[in-house]
Amino acid sequence: MAAAYLYLNAIIYLVFAAWCTLAPARTATAIGYASLTRSGQTEYLTIYGGLQLGLTFLFAWFAWTQQMRTGLILAMALYLPIVLYRSAALMRWWPVETATLALAVTEWLMLAAAIWLWWQGRPA
Repeated sequence: MAAAYLYLNAIIYLVFAAWCTLAPARTATAIGYASLTRSGQTEYLTIYGGLQLGLTFLFAWFAWTQQMRTGLILAMALYLPIVLYRSAALMRWWPVETATLALAVTEWLMLAAAIWLWWQGRPA
């Protein structure tokens, strides 16, 4: 079950990396960026394309090499601060675009799943 979760993370990040790389203006608009300068476009492509592709590799690697606990630690270390920051931002700047809300729900679910899988795999 943990391997499936880690592969799911890899697939999600691969799809987002590809989407942000191939259609940066469309994805930026979908998540609320009104416009990006050339520097902003560079930063957007680097973080939303490059970093997500790196996360794809890590999640797939941990699943493929059967390092489930390390992969789950990565997921919790990644999603916990994202969920905290996203939740605070949503409370401050509500209402938000539908795409932003969909990302938030996905992040909350992925964090909950990581915690549940971690808990299920802990030694008795």
